[in-house]
Amino acid sequence: MSRRIIPVADISAMPDYSGPAHAPRGELTDTLARPLRDLRISVTDRCNFRCVYCMPRAVFDKDYPFLPHGALLTFEEIERLARVFVEHGVEKIRLTGGEPLLRKNLEFLIERLAVLKTADGRPLDLTLTTNGSLLARKARSLKDAGLTRVTVSLDALDDALFRRMNDADFAVDDVLKGIEAAHDVGLAPVKVNMVVKNGTNDTEIVPMARHFKGTGAVLRFIEYMDVGTSNGWNMTEVLPSADVIARIAAHFPLIPLEAHSAAETAQRWGYADGSGEVGVISSVTRAFCGSCTRARLSTEGKLYLCLFASSGHDLRALVRNGASDAEIATAVARIWHTRADRYSQLRGSAGATPNAAEERRVEMSYIGG
Repeated sequence: MSRRIIPVADISAMPDYSGPAHAPRGELTDTLARPLRDLRISVTDRCNFRCVYCMPRAVFDKDYPFLPHGALLTFEEIERLARVFVEHGVEKIRLTGGEPLLRKNLEFLIERLAVLKTADGRPLDLTLTTNGSLLARKARSLKDAGLTRVTVSLDALDDALFRRMNDADFAVDDVLKGIEAAHDVGLAPVKVNMVVKNGTNDTEIVPMARHFKGTGAVLRFIEYMDVGTSNGWNMTEVLPSADVIARIAAHFPLIPLEAHSAAETAQRWGYADGSGEVGVISSVTRAFCGSCTRARLSTEGKLYLCLFASSGHDLRALVRNGASDAEIATAVARIWHTRADRYSQLRGSAGATPNAAEERRVEMSYIGG
């Protein structure tokens, strides 16, 4: 009988909000002076793909204990928490999963979030990451609800390879139609993320670049990461981003582009002929922890301060035990003020690949990528 890997048990207590209140003023910083600017909200732990690097079927099978519906944050609870985070300085909210488009009536949540304004009165950058399988039929309603942009995960153009990687027999054409639909309704620029697994889909790097060149889509290549504990991560399967750029540049001359902001995770490159750009996210070979401004709210309301965290802070308990908005704001402030997470930076400096059982981390399907 194979060993089952389940989500990390979170033994953290309900966050403390006793003592002096911390009123939101649009600016929180952690122990490394990093502000809170981005919030990623996972709306479901379920997905209709079984990608080998995220939710391998050997673990996430038909008997896997997904969260019951009552454990999920309601849309009202998500809106309430999001409002607190925005008052603390969050300017961008990304809805993730699992596959977020599996969450019934997601448009209702988007409508609630779309009316929120940043601390200086600007509209939120409200985005969503999806595998694209349902996007063609949902793009218009998502846009009408107030969604700003979408990011679509696509790991190969070769249909047979793509079906093997998603392990759910979904066709590439379904995802490409979703990308086209998103572009047509104005969820643009559409970002397309390809996780590169050396020896598995690295032959698709140049075909992907060629396909999306000149389309307006922004292509991002992501180094295969050691997220969670279920994907059997191995450093030999990481193709450094420098090699990705070298492969593309051998076919299409590239010029480096400046980052949009200090917190941007991607290194950007433009095609020399002006027909678009590509980017690389080098979370393994070039850690960007020092500029990380992201917090993650899991499907059941745990606040995680790092993609590689092993435990979170139970905000759902605060909400369902009657805490006021001021008390929730105080708890969030105290949590962020003590944040010192910099996993990728420490992993790189140590030259190690921490993946031992005692360091078991939360799965990506619970907090999004």
